[in-house]
Amino acid sequence: MDRHRVRTGRDSETLAAAYLQNHGLKILERNVRCPLGEVDLIARDGPIYVFVEIRSQRSDRWGAAEESVGPEKRKRVVRVAMWYLKRVGLERVPVRFDVVAVRWRGHEAQVRWIPGAFDAHGAV
Repeated sequence: MDRHRVRTGRDSETLAAAYLQNHGLKILERNVRCPLGEVDLIARDGPIYVFVEIRSQRSDRWGAAEESVGPEKRKRVVRVAMWYLKRVGLERVPVRFDVVAVRWRGHEAQVRWIPGAFDAHGAV
């Protein structure tokens, strides 16, 4: 992956985390990786544990950023979430799966937050 894409991704994650914090979520962890996959952000919204997939884009050529979170990616995020909750001893807490799409136009970014973008079965 080229440096520009890495920087855009990192900037998008930072922006998404700040956006969610400004909307009352508490960021618990970033870039959680395990043998099952990765999740960009783990947050809490009151009693709800929120697992967040962040998508960024600089062009609408391939559709909206959030549309790129396909069935396989959703399943991986759910698997990582279940792994994480088991690891920290929180297997019976309410969970939600959100998507944050960041659309860049030059140095300006537009953030779109989709709470409950998919469920624990990966369905939208």
